[in-house]
Amino acid sequence: MEWMAIIGDSVQYIEDHITEDISAENIAKAVGVSPFYFQKGFAMLCGFSVAEYIRNRRLALAGNDLLITDDKVIDIAMKYGYDSPDSFTKAFTRFHGVSPSSVRKDEVLLKTFAPLKLKISLEGGYLMDYKIIKKDAFTVIANAKTFPFIK
Repeated sequence: MEWMAIIGDSVQYIEDHITEDISAENIAKAVGVSPFYFQKGFAMLCGFSVAEYIRNRRLALAGNDLLITDDKVIDIAMKYGYDSPDSFTKAFTRFHGVSPSSVRKDEVLLKTFAPLKLKISLEGGYLMDYKIIKKDAFTVIANAKTFPFIK
């Protein structure tokens, strides 16, 4: 199975089970790959870990629930996997920049974190004229920086 299909299937699995107790191990099993390689591949291709993706999706959905429902904050916290109102409030505030209680009291802006959508892009396939010229040696000056492939 190719990685694009694995990521697509895993995102669909996450979205289908977002309010359940899911882990990278569950998802890897559902898409038929080893948990180790799944987590590495997901992080490399998506730019964040599976846990970060799930947390961000849940917090975005929780913010939406606070806006459009009359559910209690504790019920929304429990729905999205938080054991206590304090841990939910802390995570929610860190993500949205406002507390859950202020969402209903004030007109505040919330952040969204949309589900991943896979796009396949082909580049190239155009004609280009070129000429190779031999040049004398020269010095290039630049700043070097290493970028880790996993957060």
